[in-house]
Amino acid sequence: MADFNILTPDGWVRGQLQHRDGRVTRVQGTSCDPQDNDLPYLLPGFIDLHVHGGGGSDIMEGAEGFATIARTHLRFGTTSMLATTMTAPAAEIHRILEQLGGYCQHRAPGTARVLGVHLEGPYINPGKLGAQPNHAHAALLGEVEDYLRLAPIRVITIAPEIAGHAELIRALSSHGVRLQIGHTLGSYEEGVKALQAGATSFTHLYNAMSPLHHREPGIVGAALAHAQYAELIPDLLHVHPGAIRVALRSIPCLYCVTDSTAATGMPDGQYKLGSHTVTKCLGGVRLADGTLAGSTLTMDQALRNLVKIGLSLADASRRLSQFPAEYLGIQERGRLREGSWADAVYLDRDLKITAVMVEGETLELKNA
Repeated sequence: MADFNILTPDGWVRGQLQHRDGRVTRVQGTSCDPQDNDLPYLLPGFIDLHVHGGGGSDIMEGAEGFATIARTHLRFGTTSMLATTMTAPAAEIHRILEQLGGYCQHRAPGTARVLGVHLEGPYINPGKLGAQPNHAHAALLGEVEDYLRLAPIRVITIAPEIAGHAELIRALSSHGVRLQIGHTLGSYEEGVKALQAGATSFTHLYNAMSPLHHREPGIVGAALAHAQYAELIPDLLHVHPGAIRVALRSIPCLYCVTDSTAATGMPDGQYKLGSHTVTKCLGGVRLADGTLAGSTLTMDQALRNLVKIGLSLADASRRLSQFPAEYLGIQERGRLREGSWADAVYLDRDLKITAVMVEGETLELKNA
């Protein structure tokens, strides 16, 4: 068996990964510098905490598309993910969460593991919908608790300036749910208070939130000044490379997501995003009025983009695997070490994927 440059929590190792029953049993090898050899890479599997769709299917279309979405993202190195909902009427959210609750209990062969749900809305500001449908409303604790009984909701995006939301953040934090600030017109002060109340991250940093101004720092200012974690879409369309660098200097555990839609992995054309119809063209996805509506980004391309703007491969990898896992409090994913799930991405020297391993199952992707 050929050696790889394997990224471990302790640095690069030249050697081989051993696994049994879906778990890593040993990383065998010696410390190395990948620049001193021409061996391919073995990285921890990518963990995407913001996935709306892929392969032509949208999460809000229901259970028939879940496997298609998870299979599509596995091809691009995502070994685990959060299924992300759109703002919708309560009955529709209830239906989708009920279906996701069952789906999350198992992993079909050839698909990424769905760790749970990111509820992106409806608890957002109707004045900052972005591409979200106009069904936003203030959160009620009873409604959220009903949703929590249906599916493993790991993340909820919330606008902190809405009346009652600060109290809700405090209450939900005790449930172990991660509250993310997003789709918000809140002030810097409201963002800081939300963090103090228990909010833990920011949804697609810079996008759909009040911007930084030197006299009105806004939610972006609150994130840059105080956040430990925030998610960011590194497709180089949603956020300028310079703004990515600002966030990297300011937020220790900045992690990356795709915010991917049904158009991911598909040709140009029209696709669903919740109740919206969106158009994929020129490398992006937009509503009819030109508003960016999610992305077609994949995690392997996110890795290459981060390296392109100057991050080391090890640092880029951490922001796609280790930091998302740590954010969710997951110890057994996002790192290649003894006892962790055998989730890994095999890449050639051009950072193109050749194979993906999820829970010990290997899929060869020579033509990916």
